[in-house]
Amino acid sequence: MKTIHAKICGRVQGVCFRYYTRKTALELGIRGWVRNLPNRCVELLASGTPDALRTFEKWLSHGPPMASVATVEVREVNEVASQSTFEIIDTGDTPL
Repeated sequence: MKTIHAKICGRVQGVCFRYYTRKTALELGIRGWVRNLPNRCVELLASGTPDALRTFEKWLSHGPPMASVATVEVREVNEVASQSTFEIIDTGDTPL
């Protein structure tokens, strides 16, 4: 099990980015969370197998059809997502 924390910027809000991120994560067996940030970026924490996370990171670089991803910052972290599935959370929620 590996965990990544990512911040995705560009046109990623108002284009169903979180919905498709959740859908993709569930298809890959990844658990964690995704949320919108006040600066119009999207943040996520994802735990899964190294292969699943590699595929997920590739998907994040382009996102869903209406998105326009400008930057993706990914770093590996030591914690493991506490969620049993992959959730969309509100901006003000503290998931950790």
